[in-house]
Amino acid sequence: MCDKNYEFFVSHFDELYSKYPEKFIVIKNQTVLNAYDSFDDAYTATIITEELGTFLIQECTKNTEKSVNHFFSNNVVFA
Repeated sequence: MCDKNYEFFVSHFDELYSKYPEKFIVIKNQTVLNAYDSFDDAYTATIITEELGTFLIQECTKNTEKSVNHFFSNNVVFA
């Protein structure tokens, strides 16, 4: 699931960047659910309504040093 969402992000980057520059976007089923100013805000808001492992949080930036995709799986361990 996350691979398809990441492929959607990459193939629609220009359009997404024009709408959500420098935001953390939540993508599920190749659709943007919402955009946030921080990864923590995106994660905290999304886990209320969506199951872990079903969505992608991706920073929408042109800064390639910061352009790291964040994948979630059902096997999350909190320390």
